[in-house]
Amino acid sequence: MRLIIGLAPGLAATGWGIIEASGNRLRHIAHGTVKTAAAAPLAERLVALYDGLVAVIAAHGATEAAVEEVFVNANPQSTLKLGQARGVVLLAAGRAGLPVHEYSTRLVKKALTGTGAAEKAQVQAMVERLLPGIKVTGADAADALAVAIAHAHLRGRPQ
Repeated sequence: MRLIIGLAPGLAATGWGIIEASGNRLRHIAHGTVKTAAAAPLAERLVALYDGLVAVIAAHGATEAAVEEVFVNANPQSTLKLGQARGVVLLAAGRAGLPVHEYSTRLVKKALTGTGAAEKAQVQAMVERLLPGIKVTGADAADALAVAIAHAHLRGRPQ
């Protein structure tokens, strides 16, 4: 049995989702979003993100982490801030001693829906289908659960 935390980095909101993977069987454990205050200075936002993720990881005892890779944005400032948030996400998982695996957004979408160009609504629908009985709260948490599910299916396979 593996307890996987999927992480979808963002400065304003980082989604997280935890699943249990036992062979091909998946079970939802928890999901949510760590949010930061837009008006706060960047350093304070990064600290808040780190502290929030450390608390989530500690509360649920994940054994491995799967992180969505950063995509390049049209706005260089936004891309830089996203990269900084992603660094904090990697740091929080690494400091918790979790092995960290990284996946492109396209690969996550393909693993869940069969196409790398799937819309967010399609991905969320597949997350809810693969984890019966849950209603995902928010797009960021859905993305994080999708990363965790993709990792459960792809780990150890060539990408």
